[in-house]
Amino acid sequence: MVITQNTAEPATRLYGQQTTLSLGNFPGPGRTFGDVPVFVRNYALVKLAAARANYEVGVLDEARKDAIVAACEEIAAGTHATQFPSALLLGGGGTTTNMNVNEVIAARASQLLGKPVHSNDHVNASQSTNDTYPTAMALTVLDLARQPLEALEDLTTALEAKAAEFDQTPHLGRTCVRDAVTLTAGQSHRAQAAAVRRTARALGDAVAEMHTVALGATAVGTGLGASADYRAIAVHELASVTGRNLEPAPDMFDALANLDPYAAIADAGARAGLTVQAGSSIMPAKVNPAIPEYVMQLSYRIRGAAHTVECAVAAGELELNIMEPVIVDSIVTILADITAAATSFAHRCVTGITWDGPRREENLRGALDTWVTLAAATGYEATTTRYHDQAQTAPVSNGAHHA
Repeated sequence: MVITQNTAEPATRLYGQQTTLSLGNFPGPGRTFGDVPVFVRNYALVKLAAARANYEVGVLDEARKDAIVAACEEIAAGTHATQFPSALLLGGGGTTTNMNVNEVIAARASQLLGKPVHSNDHVNASQSTNDTYPTAMALTVLDLARQPLEALEDLTTALEAKAAEFDQTPHLGRTCVRDAVTLTAGQSHRAQAAAVRRTARALGDAVAEMHTVALGATAVGTGLGASADYRAIAVHELASVTGRNLEPAPDMFDALANLDPYAAIADAGARAGLTVQAGSSIMPAKVNPAIPEYVMQLSYRIRGAAHTVECAVAAGELELNIMEPVIVDSIVTILADITAAATSFAHRCVTGITWDGPRREENLRGALDTWVTLAAATGYEATTTRYHDQAQTAPVSNGAHHA
């Protein structure tokens, strides 16, 4: 059966009673489900895959399957973007989010088919919030991680370019916030690039864990309410529609009870997290390191969100962790902030760095290289004495050191 789709937003409200009730129960000022369109899209694709699998195992007739698939395709395309007002962060382990999706799909499928399609009996057949929510959540993280990983790669490239540009340019290194010995700007930037690359690799490895999904686990991992063949077919259909190499979680009970892969993502994000702007509204010509300050503030928010994820992952109750809503809300913040920080820092700070100013030569005069070399040859105590003797006879300058 072919269902004709309508890409125009319908004038009627598609969501139903459960979604409406949630608007009063969870009225907080935070993100709504609809504020994360990629999450809405992926949830619709989960429902689409489930409908196809349910048809294959004989749970859905062809007409309802086609209507549900058509409605899901419309949602995935963004047609019904205003129909997902439920809070992103809510109680119940995401049940309201699942019902928001079910209600919109059922209402739209009923319009397309011309006969009732039920939100639970048909759209949610063989499913539970327990398995559909974390599956859509995993797909969302896979999609959202693309930009921060690209931004970190761009930052690495920018730092490596600066390393090559100033590979032979000496500058004064510091230890304990004091002048120390000479190294090259290239060495400094190359080390920074290595640290960013290591962080990006850790984030990428953690995100890769999202390719194993819980679809088919239903209630607490038991698979109750779904046929024996449903899980494999549903995951295969989902892999096909998303273009991803998805596999069923090796242990469905573990997949629902333990969300530690998200803690790994949050931890990697927390580890990820120059003067280009006027710094004072009253002091003319005063310039502050505005971009590094911006990046530092984003890093604080990332760390806070990462701590939230850590607490939520640790708060799993017996066979099921119902803290997924606050985890996905925090992960959305973390990945968006990594993207903003890395992009801004790379393009508005690193690419403009130069090491050829007169201050660098002035700083180099305070380097302790000679004294370190002398200590290796004549001993630490003798060199310290000689250093102090020379310091007492030398004229006082801003570059004076204290051993």
